[in-house]
Amino acid sequence: MIYSNNKHYYSLSEYYKNKYNKKIAKVALNANFTCPNKDGSKGFGGCSYCSSLGSGDMAGDINKSLKEQFFDIAKIMDNKWPNCYYIPYLQANSNTYKPLKDLKNIYEDILNFSNKIVSLAIATRSDCLDFEKIEYLGELNKKIPIQIELGLQTISETTAKKINRCSTIEDFILKVKLLRAKNIEVVVHIINGLPYETKEMMIDNIKFLNNLDIQGIKIHSLLILKNTKLYLDYLNENFKILSLEEYVDIICDQIGFLNENIVIHRLAADASFDTLVTPLWTRKKFVVMNEIDKELRKRNIFQGDYLK
Repeated sequence: MIYSNNKHYYSLSEYYKNKYNKKIAKVALNANFTCPNKDGSKGFGGCSYCSSLGSGDMAGDINKSLKEQFFDIAKIMDNKWPNCYYIPYLQANSNTYKPLKDLKNIYEDILNFSNKIVSLAIATRSDCLDFEKIEYLGELNKKIPIQIELGLQTISETTAKKINRCSTIEDFILKVKLLRAKNIEVVVHIINGLPYETKEMMIDNIKFLNNLDIQGIKIHSLLILKNTKLYLDYLNENFKILSLEEYVDIICDQIGFLNENIVIHRLAADASFDTLVTPLWTRKKFVVMNEIDKELRKRNIFQGDYLK
């Protein structure tokens, strides 16, 4: 596949350009959801790497209404990209983990914020999606494109237990199939550098996802954040943290193994400077992305090359 932006992979900006033919800005919101492995229904404390804001540290201000959050961020986006269109993104915690009637009110209210909204992105877990919710999302998807982001992180059951994921691969596979039966786009999150995982295990995550009908992927490095269970594990065990060079090497090979039709939504992580313990190289996201692009060009690797 040839990419118009000189990337060696199918980037999100390329996908938006092809689909909407206009600049798209994703507006990250915090609707104050929780998770089943936080509230005790499956576990306590959440995934061990997860911040107190449920990985929504870069989302809107939780002390404001969703509408206020949306327009605060939209204003910033408009200053950066005049006349852009929006995708509201429910980012923090598991954003299908409420009764269906509450979800309907939240989602449909958001979609009325602006006539420049082209889609709705919802981050959640597979075990927070039941048949009734998927049926509703399928109906909503007929009115405006819905994108469901599912946290997988790893296919290793040993690692999943270590990070307190509290959800199964079998349930993940089932929910992907059910969502796709409703023609809903699925984007999957994975993390490189989880405790004691090898490069081969991280590449196996990609090979596994190639066999599922997913439309997008988000990959980032493990972040050790203050006030998390993982931080305590790191202090006690001092497990290996990927260097920038190791991370770039792994990402380039993952891109080589990734099905060329899967859109890459993210290749680098964001974290607040105040909470990030390590790896500190992740603070320079622009540098990380440049190093990935440079190494792909150096190796002459394009997305999916290793599958040919």
